[in-house]
Amino acid sequence: MANYRLTLSRSQILSFRRRAGALDERLPMGKAALRRAVWCGLQDSMPRAAQLSIHARIAGVSPATWEHPFLVQLWGPRFNVYVVAAEDLPVFSLGRLPEDTRGRARAQDTASRLHAFLDGQRMGFEQAGHAMGVPPNSLRYAAPTGTVVMRWEGARRPVIWTVPAPSMDPQYARFELARRYLHVFGPATDASFAEWAGIRPSAARSAFEALSESLILVRTPIGDAWILAEDEEAFCLEAGPAAPARLLPSGDAYYLLWGANRGLLVPDAGRQAELWTSRVWPGALLVNGEIVGVWRRSAGEISIEAWRRLSRLEQQAVEAEAVSLPLPGLKRAIAVRWS
Repeated sequence: MANYRLTLSRSQILSFRRRAGALDERLPMGKAALRRAVWCGLQDSMPRAAQLSIHARIAGVSPATWEHPFLVQLWGPRFNVYVVAAEDLPVFSLGRLPEDTRGRARAQDTASRLHAFLDGQRMGFEQAGHAMGVPPNSLRYAAPTGTVVMRWEGARRPVIWTVPAPSMDPQYARFELARRYLHVFGPATDASFAEWAGIRPSAARSAFEALSESLILVRTPIGDAWILAEDEEAFCLEAGPAAPARLLPSGDAYYLLWGANRGLLVPDAGRQAELWTSRVWPGALLVNGEIVGVWRRSAGEISIEAWRRLSRLEQQAVEAEAVSLPLPGLKRAIAVRWS
C-alpha cells in the first residue's frame, strides 16, 4: 500500500505553482530573479513569448530584456525555442540527450559536423543546412549536445553558432532537469516529465527512481504524484494574495501541461479546448490566481476574451497589465480590445 505523507487540494497545488513561478508578486530585476524566472526554461517559439513570461514574473522588464547576456536561446523540447540562463545550458541540453546509441550518435555527429562547418561563424540555420547539403531542420538534432545556441527574433530564421561542449555528465543533467520540473510543475509523475521534456518514458522513469530518496508521494485531485521533499513545507503554506492580473503568453510554463493536469488548472473541459487549441495556443488570462480567459496579440493590439464577467476593478487590472507589456518595436501605444 502506498505511503502518503500529504493529500493536496487543487488550491494548494496552484498556489504553490504560482509562488514557485513568481506569478503572485513580481521579483525585483536582477540576475537572481532572471534565473528564477527561467528555472525550467521559457518557451520563445512565439515571437517574444519568453520576454512576456519574464515580464509576468519580474518588475522593470524592458523590450530588450530577452537579449540580456545572462540569457541564451536554444532548441528545447519538441524543437521549440527556449530561453534559459546561460549557466544552465548544460541542464537544458544534456538533460535531453538521447540515451539510445542511435539517437545519441545522430546528435553528436550532427553537432560535430556543424561545428566544423561554422568554424566560429554565426549563420542562419537554413543557409548552414543548405551549404552542408542537409535539411536545415536536421541541425536541430545537435541541440541536446549543449554546443548549439541561437538568436531568434521571430520574423527571421534563427542565426546559430556553436559553443564549447559542456563538461556536465548527461545523467546528472537529466536528474537536475527532473528536479527543476518537480519544483515548477509539481506534484508530477515521470510520465508527465517525459511529455514535457520530450524524452523517452524510460529515461524519465530512471530519473525519478534516482531521485526517489528526495521525493514524497502525495495524493492530488487527479491522482498520485511526487513532490520534492524540500518543497513539502511550501505546499502547506497558507495561500497569500494572488496578483490582480497577469497576461501569460502562448506556451508559458504555468500552463504548459497535458492530460489530467489541464483539468486541474482549467476544470471546464470546454474552456480547456479554447486554451489548449490544436494550433497555436492563445495566451492565458490569469486574474486573482485563476485562468479566466484567453488573449491574443496582433502588433500593438491586445484582444482579450474573458470566460466570466469581470468586475470593473478586474477589468482595470487586466487593461493596466496589457498596456504595460514590454513589446519591442511598437510605434504607438498598446490598444486593448475586449471580445
